[in-house]
Amino acid sequence: MFLAFRLVRRLLTALVLAAVLVVAATAGRIWWVARADDHPRSDAIVVLGASQFDGRPSTVFRSRLLHAKALYDQGVAPRVVTVGGGAPGDRYTEAAAGARFLSDRGVKTVAIGQGRNTLESLQALDSTFRAKGWKTAVLVSDPWHSLRSRRIATDLGIAAVTSPTRAGPAVHDRTTELRYIARETAAYLFYRVFHRSSEPGPSAL
Repeated sequence: MFLAFRLVRRLLTALVLAAVLVVAATAGRIWWVARADDHPRSDAIVVLGASQFDGRPSTVFRSRLLHAKALYDQGVAPRVVTVGGGAPGDRYTEAAAGARFLSDRGVKTVAIGQGRNTLESLQALDSTFRAKGWKTAVLVSDPWHSLRSRRIATDLGIAAVTSPTRAGPAVHDRTTELRYIARETAAYLFYRVFHRSSEPGPSAL
């Protein structure tokens, strides 16, 4: 009996250590990918949606949109695609609010107003890419969102790289960064295990 107890305890210890290593390795990879900025010539620059207020992008969303405009001005892609749906009662989807913001600044835009989380938005993006024959994308979001968004896009068959914004609340200070990394670690592992999204929708920051 004692020998069996020791074996069970060792097995449980090994499982806990393995889980800790997986979580730590994932968090480290999120941090590493967040530092990268890839923006080769592509079919489209894609801005992942965030909260908007009656057509006005939130601070987080505005930071992403301005970064996308900078890439567009550099000639990275001939268009910027904004993605993201809307909450019940909203006059604007996230995609429409983002497209209006960019159009007012001389950017050629395509709005895909579907999806209440990253997975749904990128699934809608994939449908548009297939219909138009587009294959390559530069994804613009917050740094900590880069690994998961790239993974989902790649799983869908889009040749995606990431160029995260370096401004806005998501990169405000170390405490904020650690909070976002912890949240993204959980969301990334959830997606890899279940191939579903754990997000209820974008946060209003």
